[in-house]
Amino acid sequence: MAAKGASQTLLGPTRILVYGFGPYRHFQNNVTETIVRHLPRSPRLKRIVFPVRFHRSQFIKAIIDFKPNVILGLGQCSRGSLLRIETRAANGRRTTKRERARPIVRGGARRLSTTLPLELGSRARLSKDAGDYVCNYSMYVILDFLKQRRRPARFGFVHIPRKHDPRKAVRLLVNALRQLEGLKG
Repeated sequence: MAAKGASQTLLGPTRILVYGFGPYRHFQNNVTETIVRHLPRSPRLKRIVFPVRFHRSQFIKAIIDFKPNVILGLGQCSRGSLLRIETRAANGRRTTKRERARPIVRGGARRLSTTLPLELGSRARLSKDAGDYVCNYSMYVILDFLKQRRRPARFGFVHIPRKHDPRKAVRLLVNALRQLEGLKG
């Protein structure tokens, strides 16, 4: 399902890590897994599909191993029709809606802002609420790690509606990644 007209490689000095997630809860498929797997192959592009779990080490290991300049996370949202460009992560997580949220990092910042400018057109909007499940958790863990270690990588996150056409998302993301190729950390 390669995006029509999409280059088979992304060129340039920037090392980009794009991640999505596998199935979770009652969802047997995750649109972000499909999107990540169909992004073009390139030695400068690392594509990872993480299991949906609160394991800090899976996110940090990917950063340490690949040393990206740019990190783009993708998460599935179950409602809505627009892509949501997340602008911040909250220091809170919970497994179920009934559970009381608890901090991701004790004593950590209440919120951390994303650092990657993304232009995804009229089918996207900015969001200040990434929820309190694994998407927000991954965002907070990565942003905190980059801040604490003074790593210059830029980080952004996009929630994609579950019913969004993966081919359209691949084309949109390939165009966004091409715009980011010249970014330095």
